[in-house]
Amino acid sequence: MNGKFGEFIAEKRKAKGMTLRGLAAEIGIVPAFMSDIEKGHRYPPKKETLDKIVQALNLNEEDTNKMFDLAAEEKDNTVSPDLPKYIMNNDKVRVALRLARDSDASDKTWQKVIELLEKENKAD
Repeated sequence: MNGKFGEFIAEKRKAKGMTLRGLAAEIGIVPAFMSDIEKGHRYPPKKETLDKIVQALNLNEEDTNKMFDLAAEEKDNTVSPDLPKYIMNNDKVRVALRLARDSDASDKTWQKVIELLEKENKAD
């Protein structure tokens, strides 16, 4: 564990003017557990609790994605908790990810994919 997830949560909680006890109560965990998370003494909680943190701290999309990524980085061989269901429910996504892995897709290639998806998203 690198503790960055907990630092991020503590920073966002304090910026919102919320106490550790207040956040713990709002998301349904005991304050000691919340304290251990913020200090980097425990792994990030399950996705359901992470979703409650998003709501309690009113995180925007960018901060939500960062929180999910930081949660995954705390554990080895883990994908951000907002992605597995999407990946496993979409055959084409799994094919694309395996192809990218097998071909060691470059940042340049991934940037093209991102731009294509952004273009399609704007067209909708």
